Amino acid sequence: MLDNRARTLRELAEHLDLSMATVSRALAGHEQISLKTRQRVSDAARELGYVPNRAARQLASGRSGFVGFLMPVRGPNFVDSYLGEFITGLGEGLVEHGLDLFLATVQQGQSELDVLRHVVESGRADGMVVPRIAEGDQRLAYLSMHKFPFVSHGRLLSGTEHNWLDSDGEVAFAEAFELLYANGHRHIGMLTITEPMSFRHFREQGLHIAIEKKGDPDIRLSVASCPRFDREAGMAAAQSLLSMPDRPTAIIGLFDEIAITVMEEANRMGLNVPRDLSVIGFDNITASAYAPPGLTTFDARIRTSAREIAHMLVTAIQDRPKEPITRLVRPELVLRASHGPAPT
Repeated sequence: MLDNRARTLRELAEHLDLSMATVSRALAGHEQISLKTRQRVSDAARELGYVPNRAARQLASGRSGFVGFLMPVRGPNFVDSYLGEFITGLGEGLVEHGLDLFLATVQQGQSELDVLRHVVESGRADGMVVPRIAEGDQRLAYLSMHKFPFVSHGRLLSGTEHNWLDSDGEVAFAEAFELLYANGHRHIGMLTITEPMSFRHFREQGLHIAIEKKGDPDIRLSVASCPRFDREAGMAAAQSLLSMPDRPTAIIGLFDEIAITVMEEANRMGLNVPRDLSVIGFDNITASAYAPPGLTTFDARIRTSAREIAHMLVTAIQDRPKEPITRLVRPELVLRASHGPAPT
């Protein structure tokens, strides 16, 4: 009889009248063990206060029990709403599988690829989650070459197949244009970034294709760009669009932080949003609902996507599927008060 506790895997197995191997696999979430048995083992472990010995599990499985994520450090005053939501969702997804999230910081001036190599080659993680994919991403090339399990949030434009989940920015920016066009806007601005990121490519492509399909010679597109994490450059780029003699009547920001910057600069210049200027963003970060008058944007489901990526990575680690696991998520248009009819 147990004294109301199971201190070892053997005691838990004896209590359940199951083999130690079955109990171990059930606790690890192996699909070969029936869902009913996995639930029974999980309930008993919780009831009896059994805590798996991580060191023993690592020795037996050859795995660390951690998933790696690179965290760039961009300065004391830099706030990244995307990373906050993403890491929260990723942690929520991993804990369902009994895995922990390992954050490897990348200091300013340090190479992400060097930090990634250190994490992989030191055996500190069983898999990696890679966010914000560049058009030609060395991190993905390295992981693919070493056959190391990973899932990226974003996808390459072409080349090596890999596991990825991405939001369909191409469809979203086409939808943003259609919304503005239906409201009478014919001169549209876009504030984008200078870095060759794949999400930039797909979103810009969606806007250009939608404009071409319309075939309206009255449509004009004015584009300004700035480095992704340079707020002052973003403000200057927004001012350049808003100061044009024949300025755009609507501006689409590549993501919410840029769109909010446009609204702030418009307010400083005495322009009313949406009476004088319509603004649309992308991501639906928390601040977008509170930036006056409320930013119309697309919900990229960042937190939900991160949870899904966690599940995809566990599959990649445990099953090593021959074909890549891919998901393309359609963003949802969130209508708020920052868009309206073109000013007459």
